Amino acid sequence: MRIQIRPTLLIGHQGSKQLDSVDLVWLVDLLQDIKKEATLMGAAKRSGTSYRTLWNKLNEIEALLNQKLVERVKGHGSTVSHFGLFLIQFVTQMQNRYNEQTLNFQDALSKEIDVYRLAQDKKWHIFTSSDPIIQQTVKELTCFELRVAGSGESLERLLNHEADIAGYHVSDPENSRIIHQRLIKAGMQVVPVMKRIQGLIVQKGNPLNLTSISDLTNPKVRFINRQRGSGTRLLLDSLLAEKGLNSEKIKGYNNEEFTHSAVASTILANKANVGISVKNIALENKLGFIYLKDELFFLAMRKELAANKEVGKLISKIRNYAGITEGYKSLGAKVQLHDWI
Repeated sequence: MRIQIRPTLLIGHQGSKQLDSVDLVWLVDLLQDIKKEATLMGAAKRSGTSYRTLWNKLNEIEALLNQKLVERVKGHGSTVSHFGLFLIQFVTQMQNRYNEQTLNFQDALSKEIDVYRLAQDKKWHIFTSSDPIIQQTVKELTCFELRVAGSGESLERLLNHEADIAGYHVSDPENSRIIHQRLIKAGMQVVPVMKRIQGLIVQKGNPLNLTSISDLTNPKVRFINRQRGSGTRLLLDSLLAEKGLNSEKIKGYNNEEFTHSAVASTILANKANVGISVKNIALENKLGFIYLKDELFFLAMRKELAANKEVGKLISKIRNYAGITEGYKSLGAKVQLHDWI
């Protein structure tokens, strides 16, 4: 849930008890985009909203205010009117004056809602990349609801306020820094929880004598992949690109499973003889394992949620399990990750 306290203009008309509302922050952002782009079309692209939607909304607000906000000249774009420029200055000054106080109220309200959510046994929604430790931990805590998705989808769900917590993993420091910067800019907190080992899992005894990623193009190999958008799929594709290998030459590259356990089950059922997964899954299922890469696993969430006691329990349990599970290593709060964040 996202909470924001911001100025809204309520307009009443004589003889009517109904009040129409205008979100002043949204309106000023739109006017500033029009001012920068000099066209409503440019402002629409900038905001990610359709031209028709913005056009209708702007006409509606102008009718409510009985004031022109934008001057439109056919063939010459759009300019913000004098009254529109006044609104930009007025709302900006008002926000600057009350910003600190408003943020304090937002924070207090958000924390109180968090308390009531827990009291009412409502669940925090976690979207996370597939991982056995994460899945085991959430089973033991009743106030969380888990949805397994790819790392990319989990992060988008978080940024779109459809998830409270997102779990994602990365194997490349540069990509990790890019993701971290985007999350911090969006007001999120990123918590490192564990390091894990990814590799190829193969049938017991490795009957095809596979040794590396290059062996996947062998015509005798039947591969089982992870779904598009998963961090593991992205890892595979990056390794193939590094080696200059064509995925079209991998039999089964387009056959997908959504969890590490499902990949192992497919191999155990002899529907494939190699897949990509974490080391722990290979050990649990008595399958062979070929090391590919280490990667870090993070949890991302709103800053105020990171201070919640139940979330603290979740993080501690994940780290504890990682510390005693082969193929994993716990990452504490004070771990130095200068190259990764």
